[in-house]
Amino acid sequence: MPSRLLVYQALWGMERLGVPETSIAQKFDRVREAGFQGMAIDLGALTMEQAQATVPHFARTGLAGGLTAFPTSIEALRPALRLAHRIAAPFVVVIGQEMPVRVADMVPVIEGWLRVAEQERMPIQFETHRNCITNDLFTTVQLLDALPEMRLAADLSHYVVDREMPCPPPPQLQRLIAKVLDRSDSLQGRVAARGQIQIALGFPQNAKWVALFRDWWRQGFSAWLARHRDDDSSMVFLCELGPPDYALTDAAGRELSDRWSEALLLAQWARDLFSSAAVAGATRP
Repeated sequence: MPSRLLVYQALWGMERLGVPETSIAQKFDRVREAGFQGMAIDLGALTMEQAQATVPHFARTGLAGGLTAFPTSIEALRPALRLAHRIAAPFVVVIGQEMPVRVADMVPVIEGWLRVAEQERMPIQFETHRNCITNDLFTTVQLLDALPEMRLAADLSHYVVDREMPCPPPPQLQRLIAKVLDRSDSLQGRVAARGQIQIALGFPQNAKWVALFRDWWRQGFSAWLARHRDDDSSMVFLCELGPPDYALTDAAGRELSDRWSEALLLAQWARDLFSSAAVAGATRP
């Protein structure tokens, strides 16, 4: 059986890693040579035309495809789903920009996107992300109750900031995070603190947050493995450390940590945590 974990790097996360800026082709080559299995492109960072221009690089490098869409209406999702087929993406991550205030009004919007995804034969996962229809943790768990077919891509950094969580989070928040992880079919790699969306992984003061996120990822892997014990599907872990303003900088605008080295570290953590979760799951009756 092939590896059940696919570790992707975000093309957005390859921006501003050096001066001068490297070409798209060089970024794809660097990701492939580092041992990543896929590259994710982002329609929040690229125009549709720029995203379409990446298609040959997937074929050239053999990297698996990933795509994040920011649809502003139900039908606006359709072009992204068709592009996803061209790069052989297993699913599309949706950061929905149509965002009613009431949960009751959100439900038909989610249903509409799910209907378009079914028509285009491309699965979708709704990312746990700020400034979109899943902006708030409390709202998202209500959507999960209302829509059993709704699947998530868990980027829990957004909910740590959204809820200004302490570390460790109180039990009631941990229970809601567990509910999110039980419905998540992919995970995204970024560590946040309650007041900052992306923190350096190696700073001693951040160790408690790193430990919290590593435990959440372990939980997410374990939950996914339990759901997929009898099939041969794969799970994606996306390393998505963004450039400034996500990455913290000093007074001169220099990033405080080495984002590329951290992406490689996240990839190794994901592989190790997935392997240990698989071993633990295999020992359960």
